[in-house]
Amino acid sequence: MDLTPALPTRLLIVDDDPQIRAMLAEYLATFGMAADGAEGGASMRTAMAQHHYDLVILDLSLPGENGLTLCREIRERTDIPVIMLTARAELADRVVGLEVGADDYVTKPFEMRELVARIHTVLRRSRADVRRAAPTPAGHEVKFGAWRLNTTLRQLVDEEDTVVPLSNAEFRLLLTFIEHPNRVLDREMLINQARGRDLDVFDRSIDLLVSRLRQKLRDDPRDSALIRTVRGEGYVFTVSVDS
Repeated sequence: MDLTPALPTRLLIVDDDPQIRAMLAEYLATFGMAADGAEGGASMRTAMAQHHYDLVILDLSLPGENGLTLCREIRERTDIPVIMLTARAELADRVVGLEVGADDYVTKPFEMRELVARIHTVLRRSRADVRRAAPTPAGHEVKFGAWRLNTTLRQLVDEEDTVVPLSNAEFRLLLTFIEHPNRVLDREMLINQARGRDLDVFDRSIDLLVSRLRQKLRDDPRDSALIRTVRGEGYVFTVSVDS
């Protein structure tokens, strides 16, 4: 029996306002979460090089390198979940944040308890993804067209053995398509599978996520060989899958 105490959930708060960092860290500590702070991109990189984090809370409106740039950088290097904070309520900001790889967003001003609920939801979803892949033999791949997806390493590989990085949402979306080939999938199902939540859902977000995945797969939507749009219904993955 393993009596080793479980390590607390460790978060990194990236915000240029020291009062916000301190307030969030103090509040999250009451829920058993240990939070470090970073004021911008440089200090974020230093912290991430020194410690492992379970989740990053990232402010969109940072001076210098903004949150979208840093979120894209995090997603290219790691699978650490990201929740974005934004003072802007416009739909475009939310969509762009999701498109570059954020797992969720919270609009300022927000209730602290809502942020905690979002953290728990994103962490549950992230850990469920790990458990889902765990029974898969090491190096297990599925093939479709000229592509291979290693479901254990979560790597998309092209015919020249080049690894194409995927965000968490892109990986879940591609896996959903692979698991349901040649079947029309409506937007609600894709949102539930790829985003894993039903809060603040809007169709445009899944359309942009599909567009992002198409770019990674080099799939021209005007002459798609992989993901075909079914007008008024959703999308269909039209290629055969070999597991």
